[in-house]
Amino acid sequence: MNDILMRQLALDFCCSPEEAADGDNHFRIYEKLPGRRCFQEHHACFLKLAIVGGKLLFAGQEEILDWCRARYAADSAAWFLEAKNLRQLNDRLHAAGWQIETVHPFYIAEQPSALPEMPFALRFYEAAEIEQFRGDERFGEAFCFDPSAPDLLGVAALDGERILGMAGASGDSPTMWQIGINVLPEARGRGIAKTLVSALKNEVFRRSILPFYGTSFSHLASQRTALAAGFLPAWVELATSPLPENGQD
Repeated sequence: MNDILMRQLALDFCCSPEEAADGDNHFRIYEKLPGRRCFQEHHACFLKLAIVGGKLLFAGQEEILDWCRARYAADSAAWFLEAKNLRQLNDRLHAAGWQIETVHPFYIAEQPSALPEMPFALRFYEAAEIEQFRGDERFGEAFCFDPSAPDLLGVAALDGERILGMAGASGDSPTMWQIGINVLPEARGRGIAKTLVSALKNEVFRRSILPFYGTSFSHLASQRTALAAGFLPAWVELATSPLPENGQD
């Protein structure tokens, strides 16, 4: 297992790096540890969990952790995300005024890779230059403008002065930056996404940071891009949010 990832998950899920890497399920009271990934921290953490290395990491409030420990202490992670199990978990969350919000696969890359030949130019943008794209709906996946996870680096594919696509890296933590990608509809099918994600991945590595890539289980094109750009599946993460009527921030 990647040591940087294990240290990061330990901070994110309030356990030790050894626990993050072992074969046991762990259940920890959540606290905002320095160095954690901070992307979209819009509300308190009632429960979140990661599936990594064949086991489960839970972090949250004691009320829900007690239930999870009794239910999942000896469970295998391999089949945890089956619909029946998710429905049972969501029913318990609803009873407390919460719900499953997202279940996303995440990928990491272990090394830079060679870029393919490309009939377009690349241009990199540092953090201060990214501000010009604020409000540009074409690049909503590349740049999120989230103050808790600032956009630090971008790269565009250019046909002359025309942008065909853009990838961006956000500083979700001091050691791991997340990559997002947008390709304009008229430019799709030309390998632009693979090239941009690969180029940005290489530059993130050059800055001694581990790049990672998150997407949706239903977004098959995005998953193919991750694999084509040299990323491999590393963990799955489930997050929760308050029910609208719960009125929490």
